[in-house]
Amino acid sequence: MAIEVSKRIRERIRAQGQRYHANDNISAFVEPGELEQLVKEVCEKMTGVLESLVIDLDHDHNTRETARRVAKMYVTEVFKGRYLPVPKVTEFPNAEHLNELMIMGPVTVRSACSHHFCPIMGRLWIGVMPNKDSDLIGLSKYSRISDWIMSRPQIQEEAIIQLADQLVGMVKPDGLAVVMEADHFCMHWRGVKDNASKMTNSVMRGVFLENGALRREFLSLIDLKNG
Repeated sequence: MAIEVSKRIRERIRAQGQRYHANDNISAFVEPGELEQLVKEVCEKMTGVLESLVIDLDHDHNTRETARRVAKMYVTEVFKGRYLPVPKVTEFPNAEHLNELMIMGPVTVRSACSHHFCPIMGRLWIGVMPNKDSDLIGLSKYSRISDWIMSRPQIQEEAIIQLADQLVGMVKPDGLAVVMEADHFCMHWRGVKDNASKMTNSVMRGVFLENGALRREFLSLIDLKNG
């Protein structure tokens, strides 16, 4: 009997002593062709979930292909940041020795709550204070890296820490700031069913943490209420 592809991937991860939490990237342990196999495996198991929900998959034309669609969506779209390597980003030296505040945003972000797999929809702003040794990246690349980080089951607090860590490692700035504001559909659809509440949080690194005036400048420029 063939070993499930998910088990093969897990065994590789464990053999290297690595973790595989919901918001971890495990692309280094996925071999060519295995994502297609993973979609098939998830489809088979999602079929069992639908059957356990007492849905007639044989006669309900609306849900006949739902398991396949959900499996493909999870692996290749909503959670692709787990299975695909970091997007290729061209870095170039700071030839002009730029050392002024740069702000990117708002960047639209889409993720899913790792507690309930409900959507998280929001926007974020990234502030960078480069130095003469920084590696600069194009504006669109900030959006690509953000999407890669957010396309995993996440909680917002950890997501922007991961994003900040990734960008600091790539750009090597004197300081980096990330602010994210988002709607959490686990509050809209269930529980308190509050449609108005948003969550806003921030991560400050380097000079943004040390310099209160710079931090205030960044926060005033993004202007959350009108941005």
